[in-house]
Amino acid sequence: MKRGIFISIEGPDGSGKSTQIEYIKEFLQSRNMEVLFTREPGGTQIGERIREILLDKNCSEMGPMTEALLYAASRAQHVSQVIKPALAAGKVVVCDRFVDSSMAYQGFGRKLGEAVDIINVYAINGCMPDVTFLLKVDPDIGTGRIHTKRMEKEDRMDMEKAAFHQDVYRGYLELESRYPDRIVGIDASRSIEDIKSDILTKLEEVVKGVTG
Repeated sequence: MKRGIFISIEGPDGSGKSTQIEYIKEFLQSRNMEVLFTREPGGTQIGERIREILLDKNCSEMGPMTEALLYAASRAQHVSQVIKPALAAGKVVVCDRFVDSSMAYQGFGRKLGEAVDIINVYAINGCMPDVTFLLKVDPDIGTGRIHTKRMEKEDRMDMEKAAFHQDVYRGYLELESRYPDRIVGIDASRSIEDIKSDILTKLEEVVKGVTG
């Protein structure tokens, strides 16, 4: 491989990211590619500890800017310690959420706007995905899936009101239109197999473009 490939998976809560990541894993490993799967917030020991704070229901007093800075802090550690070294070694990095999540959740959902972009210029340090798969599903459907599966495990973000999740979703759609060369929108209201087919078709193109 000439260089590493950086792939991120985005979408509202309940959009089915975990299921599709498993299919991506099978696809890449079937081609004997060295793949690193990671997530945000988290991905490092420091990042996982920050994740615990961010998702803790007992941290309900957390302010929007505090939240944005904590996500960025976890990301900065993740990029420097894990993502950049893996890409430099020619690996494929697949990340469950990356900077687009901050733009959608804090930029649009928390109404912090361009402040989130500015903060994350430093956090990502020039490291952006080659392709981002955005699983699009109405938040009313997505949050309903979550509540059905894990009512007892709701985290701080799950507990936000419907209006917040709608703002986040509108943010994702805005990002899709803003970065059409990177973000691939996928209709996640369809069957799992249809979603999988769209993702793997695009992924085949990305892999061929890098490996030749």
